[in-house]
Amino acid sequence: MGTGVAAAMTFVRFQSPTRDKRGNFTGVFGLVNNLARAGHLTAEQEAFRRANNDWYDENFINPAHHDPTVYDAEVNPGAAAWFKVSARVFIERVDGYLSILETHKIPCETVRSPNPGRIIYEDEFQVVVAGD
Repeated sequence: MGTGVAAAMTFVRFQSPTRDKRGNFTGVFGLVNNLARAGHLTAEQEAFRRANNDWYDENFINPAHHDPTVYDAEVNPGAAAWFKVSARVFIERVDGYLSILETHKIPCETVRSPNPGRIIYEDEFQVVVAGD
């Protein structure tokens, strides 16, 4: 049996347990951003969301900046990003988003997998897998 790093790698995703109208499982950031767009966040929650979204924008690679088709529903239907478990500094910040969802009674599950699907993008901290 393989004992390489790739074989031992586990990925984690925080997502809605139910599919949206397009058939996808909305991720934690999308769930919180949806609450914000609907005007449901308190001033404190919105300040957290804005500051942390800005932090992710500055520190985390947006796969769509490297490949504009990565999240294109026609090219890669159901594409979803997964953290590599080694990306602790990025995963730790998710707790605040989870707290906001819990306060608003929006379910969000933590999914772990050694093989989340066909990888269409990869960097040091994450993979994006096709939903096929």
